[in-house]
Order: sequence, then C-alpha cells, then structure tokens
Amino acid sequence: MLRLLTGIDTGVKQMVFSKALRNLAISVLAGAISMPAMAQGSGESGADALEEIVVTARRRNETALEAPIAVTVFNAQMIQDAGIQRVEDLIQLTPNVTLATSQGIGTSFLSIRGITQVRNGEAPVAVVIDGVQQFSAIQFRQELFDIESIEVVKGPQGALYGRNATGGAIIINTRRPTNEAYSYVQVGAGNGDEYSVQGSVGGALVPDRWFGQLSANYIDREGYLDNITRGEKADRFEDLIVRGRLIFEPSDTFSADFRAAVSTHKGRGIGFQFQGVDIGADGITAIGFGTDTGPVDANNVLPVRDNNIDTGERDMLDLSVKLDFETGVGTLTSVTSFTDIEEWADSDQFPYTNARSSPAVFGFDGTQTGFFELSAVTQELRLSSDSGDRLRWEIGAYYLDWERFVSLSTGTDTGQGILRIEREPTTDPRNPTTSFLADDNENTSWAVFGSIDYSLNDFWDLTLALRYDEEDRTQFVSPLQFPAGQPGARNNESFDKLQPKITLRYQPSDSHNFYLTWGEGFRSGQFNQNGIAQVAADAGLIGVTDVVLQEESESIELGYKGSYLDDRVRLNAAVFSTDVEDQQFFSFIGAISAQILTSIDEVSLSGGEVDVLFRVNDYLDLYAAYGFTDSEIDAYSVDPTTVGNDAPYIADSTLNLGFQYEAPVTDSIDFFLRGDYERRGEQFWEPNNTTARDALGFFNARIGARASDGRWELIASGQNLNDELYNSEWVAGGFSARAPGRIWNVKYRYNFN
Repeated sequence: MLRLLTGIDTGVKQMVFSKALRNLAISVLAGAISMPAMAQGSGESGADALEEIVVTARRRNETALEAPIAVTVFNAQMIQDAGIQRVEDLIQLTPNVTLATSQGIGTSFLSIRGITQVRNGEAPVAVVIDGVQQFSAIQFRQELFDIESIEVVKGPQGALYGRNATGGAIIINTRRPTNEAYSYVQVGAGNGDEYSVQGSVGGALVPDRWFGQLSANYIDREGYLDNITRGEKADRFEDLIVRGRLIFEPSDTFSADFRAAVSTHKGRGIGFQFQGVDIGADGITAIGFGTDTGPVDANNVLPVRDNNIDTGERDMLDLSVKLDFETGVGTLTSVTSFTDIEEWADSDQFPYTNARSSPAVFGFDGTQTGFFELSAVTQELRLSSDSGDRLRWEIGAYYLDWERFVSLSTGTDTGQGILRIEREPTTDPRNPTTSFLADDNENTSWAVFGSIDYSLNDFWDLTLALRYDEEDRTQFVSPLQFPAGQPGARNNESFDKLQPKITLRYQPSDSHNFYLTWGEGFRSGQFNQNGIAQVAADAGLIGVTDVVLQEESESIELGYKGSYLDDRVRLNAAVFSTDVEDQQFFSFIGAISAQILTSIDEVSLSGGEVDVLFRVNDYLDLYAAYGFTDSEIDAYSVDPTTVGNDAPYIADSTLNLGFQYEAPVTDSIDFFLRGDYERRGEQFWEPNNTTARDALGFFNARIGARASDGRWELIASGQNLNDELYNSEWVAGGFSARAPGRIWNVKYRYNFN
C-alpha cells in the first residue's frame, strides 16, 4: 500500500521523514493556498534574466517551469559550458541520480530516486534519442556530442514510455539540421595519453526541403589505472561514433526524419579485484585466502593485479525513421527502428591475480569471457491532438521484437592468453573451457497507451494517462551448455502491467507552478541463465530462481517550480514516496563467474530534492542542488534479518554546488571559469548492509577563453581534482572495482558558421 507524504503509518512500518522534508511539503502546500495573493502578475523577465528552457518529455513543447514533472534540463549551450561529453558527466550534475561504471562500456548501474539498475538487468529509465526509445541497457553509455538538449525526468513514466520507465526517462535530442549551415571541429588531449577529435557539418541540401547533418566523435586513451602485474594500463578506452541525420519536409503537413548511427568501442572488460586473498612476496600472486589485501569492505581500494589483459568491445548499429503527418484530427507519428549490438568481454578470473603458481590453493587460475549478440525492431504509432487545444489527447501502440544470445564462460589460465568464446566452448589446451552457460532468447513486447490533458480553468490542469504493456520471453538453452542446467531446454515466461498515472497541476501565474502526481510502473522480469538456481544453492546462496520476477512500483510526488527576482532566480522542489515490489538485485559467485539476479520482496523509498539557479549578473551564475533518498527493506523472504536495512546501490544523498563566470577581457575575447563540487552520500551494496562506501566529494573545474562572437573556444577541464580514492562498485564477497583518480584534458573548438 502506498504511504503518503504525510508520514501516516500503514501498519507495515512507520515512515519517518526528516524535519527538512516535512517543512518542505508544508511550505509547498502553504504556498499553493497563498500564491494568488503573491503571484507576479506580469511574468515579464528582466534584461539579465535566465534563458527560457523548453522541454519535450511529455511529447509536447512546454517550458521547464510549466511542465508538471521533476526534470533537469540542459540545452546546447549548457551542455557545452558544463563540458558534458559522457553520460557520467550528465549524471554528476543531476540531484538524486548516481551512476557506477565499473565494467565495460555496455555495463552501468544507474540509480534514480532509489530505483536501481543491476548487472545484466533492465535499465530503471526509458532512454529516448531523437524520439526513438532504446531497448537495451547495453546501449546506455555513449559519448555525447553535437547535442541540442538533454532532459532527465524523475518519477515513474511508464504511462508514457512503458517498460522499464519506473524511475523516469532520459530524453536526448541531437542537433537538428536546418536551412542554416552549421559545422565545427574540436580536438583535445588529456592525461592517460588521451587524444580526441570531434566534428559536425550540416545544413540545407535543398533549401526548405531537404536537410542533412553528419557528425563524428573519436577518442583514444591509453588508460588511467595501472596493472602492477603486467606493467601497463588496465583501462584502455577507444571509441568511435559516426552519426547521420536526413530530414525531408516537402510541406507543412509532412516530415520524415531518417537517422543512422554506427559505433565501435574497445576498452576494459570486467575490471574487478578480490579483497579476500593473501599475496606473495612479489606483491601480485595470490597464495591463499586471507587479509593481505586489507579488509573486505567497500572502502578498500586495491591496485589492479590481473595477469591477463582485461578487454571489452562493443559494436552497434542504429537505424530509424520518424514520420509525422498532419491530419484533420491531429498529428499521426510513426517511429520505426532497427538496432544491432555485439558485445564482448574477457578478463582474468577469480582471484584476479597472478595465481597460476599456486594450484594447491585455487586449483588453477581462471579466465572468463562474456558474449552478447542482440538485434531488435521497434514500431510505434501515435495520434496526438493539437497541443494548443484546451483538451489535449494522445493514443498509440508500440511493438518490439528482439533476439538476444548470451554466453558466459570460464577457462583454465595456462599463461597463453584468452581465447574468444562465443557460441561454442573449446578444448584447445591453450585455454580450455571449464564452464559454458549460454542461451538464445526470442522476445516480443507490445503496448497500447493513451492520455488526456484537460485545462479545467486558467489555473488548473488535469492529466490522465494509461498504458498496458505485455512482454513474452522465450529462452532456448544451448545444447553445449555445461556443467549446470538442462542443455537444449526451452523456457517461456510472460510479464505484463497496467500502468496508470494521474497529474494535477496548479499554475496561478507564469512564475509559479505546483503539481501532484501519482503513478505506477514496472520493469520486466527475465531469465537467469539456466541452472543458476542449483549452482547458487550449491554455493549456499538461497532464494535464487531461474526466472527473475518483474519489478513493480507505485509512487506519489508533490512538487513546486518558481521564478523570482525578474526571472533571475529559479527554484525547483519536490518530495516523493515510492513502494517497490520485487526490486531486482545482483549477486555473484566468483569461482564460476556466475552473475545472478534475485528479488527483494518489498522496498520503500522516500525523499526529496531541491535545486536553485541564481543569475547574479550578466557574468556570474550560481547554482545548488540537494537530493536525498531514505530507503528501507520492508520484506525479504531470502533473509528476513535484513528487514529495516537500507536497500542496496542507493546513495543516501547527493549535493551539487557550483558557479559559472564569463566576462569579456578584450573586445573579442571572453574569459570563462566554472567550478563544481559534487558530494555523494553513504551507499550500501547488498541487503545485509555489511559494509558501506563512505561519502565521496569531488571538485571539478573548467577554465579557458572564448571568442566573443562564438567562433572558437579553448577550455581546460579537471575532474576529481582532489584525487578522491574510491571504488566505483563493490559486490558482496569482497569484489571491488577501482575508480580513476584525477582526470584532466584540454579541448579546442572552432565553429565555422
């Protein structure tokens, strides 16, 4: 049962909000009552007012202040000013959102308001690029360049975006070509022997009819982390993306938007170390189980000791076409996409050291590989009314058909490297396979949805949305699988959910907006690899099943947005409460590299966030953002002793403080300086709460010069300038992944138009 923000005890547990949260909720409600008397009637902005930001998260154009959702928005200039080049950069600037990136490019662990992502699981947000929704979490981490806007929407968005939008949505819009010619080139260099080049060219191919844009980004880095066994860098990074966009607009009533993107990546693969070993005199060889490497906890940061190269690769192809038809009843939109992904990773295996010289302890030193091959076709149709009408509506349908093959293998490390294992194990004596878990998956998903938005009067709006999603998954176990499971088995499961959402908005003036939303969401269930349940049971890990349950959530949010001092100050605040059933959680058995998803029966989340942006004058902006999430395990049948503990992978708070200063130093050159401080609160990694990573603090800065006419800029950037030492991820049992320390780079950009 949903626990409201008033803190009422439902009998399951007493939800206790902090004094600050209660005061915020009371202030928002009090403001709603008194606002008509204090509203700024004109809504006009001063000469040095903040720029108006338009958001499209609700599939319509509206200002960020008008939108009745919690959304952090970055337009093109803000992205450039903040130096947002990666998904990680974006997350660092968003309150109540964190991201761990301990493994290869296709693996990430996003947490948004306590809704978390786990290894091999579905993402907790819908990710939409140029109107096309990604279907796999493997697509999420990409280099960001030539971007027009990014919107991070918090709170359940399932009624609009469907499957996996339990925590929200991330909307990315690349630069749309127009009649105006546009081109630039950017080059950069940084520590870790990094260099990069980026560029874009576009404009009208046939004026007022055909428009095109071609963009590319390449980055090559030797790495930040040292492998003390091999005497080389442990986290190589090489990434190339080429993206093309072609738009055809023959009339005011029809447009076609064609998009193609191809990317290839080579980098790290697994990236973990094991804390529970004794190390020999050479400092790199495991000689037994013990504490030579220090305590088994989330704050113990180990050097990389792998005796094998840790590698990861990802190749992706994305094709899509978006068609818009203006009809007599509304706009008919068709979105069709095709995606093909191949991901590979190999690395040293448990105990992740040069352990081949001690067979009496470990039996052998192992290798491990992971191979993923995915392809998908999606089709969405929507019919939307005129967004200017008092009554606005939308109806639509969505279909997704995708195939996935996955294999996880281990092998004997003979010192002759790691062989690439995809669909078949090997008996090659150089690296014979010791376990092979593999399956093909044929999956379909479909949905129907609709929404109605009605302006009750000049101040009140009501939105009702409803979506039904159904997903069918079939698993075909490889006949070559061993030693666990049933080779050749066929398994089938279906998952579905009706996802309603209600939003009430009260906007007494152009400068103030209050909203209340309630909604439900779900994250699809899936299959663990066949036989994992028995493997886990043999290892003493109970509660593991071959089928992972779907995750369902119910959430309520109260929010406020305001503009003050002639639009020089903008304030956003929200409080929320979410109940989650069968929250997905990750476990690991190092001896066979078994990656397992389980479910925590009931988790409750409550919290809030507030952010403020202040334009002091034409040269100086200040900003601050704070978010906190109180999580609690309410029921966990696998281990009832964990009830009352914090849920895993959730930072209890985030804090962002910063400034940006830009002023002319000559008639043609501006000086630029930006400073950011980010703090991530304490975070547990497993339901037992045996260890927490301490709070982290990072200082980031950017300094440089720009041409006053926008023709060029030269900017030096530094991240984690205080050289904070920490683990990006920790997995129960003592598996840790070291994060890089101080990072810096210098980039020069020249705009030809």
